[in-house]
Amino acid sequence: MTSQSQGIHQLLQAEKRAKDKLEEAKKKTGTASGKGKRLKQAKEEAMVEIDQYRMQRDKEFRLIQSKIMGSQSNLSDEIEEQTLGKIQELNGHYNKHMESVMNQLLSMVCDMKPEIHVNYRATN
Repeated sequence: MTSQSQGIHQLLQAEKRAKDKLEEAKKKTGTASGKGKRLKQAKEEAMVEIDQYRMQRDKEFRLIQSKIMGSQSNLSDEIEEQTLGKIQELNGHYNKHMESVMNQLLSMVCDMKPEIHVNYRATN
């Protein structure tokens, strides 16, 4: 009987050790999955933070870009306005002086005064 009770006792101890090992394994896997969950959560939080930072920097970039491009468009508008003013000024001068210049050209061409050129030498 003692051998039977020793065998039962050993069997109970083996079951207890197996149960302890199972609980320990569950704890390890539980903490491992807990670590995995924490890592996953930390990764997600980091991604959210990165996205927020990226949006903030993108917003700042677009603001600076709009300031620069806005000033460039204002500059091009100003240059366009100056160009149109110059064209109008030149057209005004053309219309004002066209008649007198045409008359002067026609008189130079049509009114010929026969003269002997200064460099002409009479060979006699």
